[in-house]
Amino acid sequence: MTERAADRARYDRATAHLDAPLAIVDLDAFDANADDLVRRAGGKPIRVASKSVRCRALLERVLARDGFAGIMSFTLAESLWLARSGFDDVLLAYPSADRAGYAELTGDPKLAAAVTVMIDDPAQLELIDAARHGGGEVVRVCLELDTSLKLLGGRIRVGARRSPLHSPAQVAELARAVARRPGFRLVGIMAYEGHIAGVGDAVAGRPLRSRAVRLMQSAARRELAERRAAVVRAVRAVAPDLEFVNGGGTGSVQHTAAEDSVTEIAAGSGLYVPRLFDNYTSFTGRPAALFALPVVRRPGVGVVTVLGGGYPASGAAGADRLPVPYLPQGLRYDPQEQAGEVQTPLLGMPADDLLIGDRVWFRHAKAGELCERFDALHLVQGDAVTATVPTYRGEGRTFL
Repeated sequence: MTERAADRARYDRATAHLDAPLAIVDLDAFDANADDLVRRAGGKPIRVASKSVRCRALLERVLARDGFAGIMSFTLAESLWLARSGFDDVLLAYPSADRAGYAELTGDPKLAAAVTVMIDDPAQLELIDAARHGGGEVVRVCLELDTSLKLLGGRIRVGARRSPLHSPAQVAELARAVARRPGFRLVGIMAYEGHIAGVGDAVAGRPLRSRAVRLMQSAARRELAERRAAVVRAVRAVAPDLEFVNGGGTGSVQHTAAEDSVTEIAAGSGLYVPRLFDNYTSFTGRPAALFALPVVRRPGVGVVTVLGGGYPASGAAGADRLPVPYLPQGLRYDPQEQAGEVQTPLLGMPADDLLIGDRVWFRHAKAGELCERFDALHLVQGDAVTATVPTYRGEGRTFL
């Protein structure tokens, strides 16, 4: 029996008492992935990206491990909820326009001490002040650096369109604006190199593209390491007590950790290892988060139909954003229907061995977005479900 076939047998036994659709997290794989992230971080703490986990119980599990410290959140409402739930170090990774949230933050000393907000524009400071409604707590602030690689005088850009702050001078200017403004304290810098950390460099069947990605990422790492160090020097001249410099992502942990200017690494997807993280030369993880759909039809030879399945991931639309049939191995989508909202036909020889009620196990394209489809995760160890825990959705928290 192959390793994948053995995993399928374990998952089927563990969840035999449950009705599908359902989602699981294999805790042995989850813990092994956490250990690998810590190894690659080389002693620098890892801040867990909550958008890639979206389950409080699993955030608590990973933060109890050596090598992990703090959360990187994705909305202000989520940040406040996590802080009220006992998480005492929450970095909001994206600027917010949530006025009610800022009023709550600035009016509560516990929340103000636990949550750091992200800015990249003085107008965001204005918005926060306008939302205070009398709240006088000092707001902890982090500045985001644009990590994109700019070539040919900026005519070519490689990387996500995030912060407008690209040069050391631009970041230092905003740092001075924060320092001059009462009610704010600059505590950190963040720089997420998504074009390095979030783009696979070993795509199966595409050797030329993979080589081009590796060349791009090598050039981008060198440019960013030099520029990030200069940014940190410029900001520390304004704010000598800067607490942290955050960088990285699952795909670039060891490279970012090697930079002296970086004090902590962000990662989250590497805990679940969704399908988009299969195509890396720098690491190999174990798929930990899966979902099962039940076979409900057998339309003909070599075809079964499962219930549901239309769970595409965010990003540029394409086949790589679809979940992938994983177990049993050898199933594929019908190109005329792909993953369907209510039903999904699957083709391939393994279909003839599947009966009505059997499960097909899938891997989502991205990590935490799976939890927007399920209100619970069944935690599997060996061939047993050891606990069932709510996702954010299961706790009634749909932040985006």
